[in-house]
Amino acid sequence: MTNNSSIDGERLWNSLMSMAEIGATEKGGSCRLALSDADRAGRELFMKWSQEAGYRLTTDAIGNLFVRREGADNAMAPVVMGSHLDTQPTGGRFDGVLGVLAGLEVLRSLDDGRITTRRPIEVAVWMNEEGARFSPPMMGSGVWSGTFSREEIVDVIAQDGARLGDELVRLGWDGDTAADHRADPKAAYFELHIEQGPVLEAANCPIGIVTGAQGQRWYELTLTGQEAHAGPTPMRLRRDALVGAARVVELVHAFGESGDDYTCATVGVLDVFPHSRNVIPGRVFLTVDLRHPQDSLLDTLDNRLRNETARIAEATGLKLDLREFWHFPATAFDPTLIGRIRDAVDKCGYGNQDIVSGAGHDAVYVSRVCPTAMIFVPCEGGISHNESESIQPIDAKRGTEVLFDAVLATATSH
Repeated sequence: MTNNSSIDGERLWNSLMSMAEIGATEKGGSCRLALSDADRAGRELFMKWSQEAGYRLTTDAIGNLFVRREGADNAMAPVVMGSHLDTQPTGGRFDGVLGVLAGLEVLRSLDDGRITTRRPIEVAVWMNEEGARFSPPMMGSGVWSGTFSREEIVDVIAQDGARLGDELVRLGWDGDTAADHRADPKAAYFELHIEQGPVLEAANCPIGIVTGAQGQRWYELTLTGQEAHAGPTPMRLRRDALVGAARVVELVHAFGESGDDYTCATVGVLDVFPHSRNVIPGRVFLTVDLRHPQDSLLDTLDNRLRNETARIAEATGLKLDLREFWHFPATAFDPTLIGRIRDAVDKCGYGNQDIVSGAGHDAVYVSRVCPTAMIFVPCEGGISHNESESIQPIDAKRGTEVLFDAVLATATSH
């Protein structure tokens, strides 16, 4: 077996490095928060490259961008590749971006080879995958797939006070076409992504064939006690919200430690009020993130979280407010498209292994209404959502070669 030579690895890497200059951080990462000026600048660069190549660009009503290379039969639904260009506040240069620019490289390579596909092929840039500035994440793909309504999403307020719908208008991203899979059907969707974990690197394996994604449950929890002076108030009379929160953090961590390798449990945000060194904390807000590929286990953890946080609140004299903020079940990807990826990996001659995604991706929501599959490539140390996130040029090229073959096979099939 010989490697696919159609992909220009240097061109792909140069595109990645040029995009990384937009919103570049001091430690070598990227900051392009969703619907910010930096996010617009990154998209404008991508649009410039796409327009120069002669592709057709469309933005839908929730700000998703689709770049289209026509096929022999443009009445057929397109095969789509994609991901996102927005980042975490201290994000890396490859999370999401690789999937978008690899998609562009596939289109360019088809042009280089003067290949006409039966179906049109598109690259999707989904609006606000990260959920860092506006939450929850995966908003663009969520609205397109019908998971969210456009009406509820445009009214979301960012941490900086901006309304999402107003930002869409400001950027000119409130497009003319409906953000609706029924009005804009796709034949198949492929997403290339860095693994964001250490499994592939530890196995010295260049390609992960993603069979599905873990289910996730996100919670917001507030514990309310009574703020009081740190000196005159005896310990036995205190209603210290931070003490209760500390026990919740330990509880959540124990969930993760007591499970299997797929069980992940995280407290990511802890806000203490009134945030004074000589005042007993009267209120604490925290977030809980639970993940596992089996919905039944997530249901068990959900029940435990509710019951055991209630006991913590009672034992510490606190009022508990717990709500589930966001949830999606475990997702299995399309067997036919997974088979196309296996065929592509075999053709390229790369080592590979099946893997379950521990992170959420736009592919999860897209899979609800369209056959979907994902390809992973290793990232150094398994580090992501971090300015030190890094991959090797050869891994970007290998993943894009596999993407090319899988997409080509799908776009030329009946």
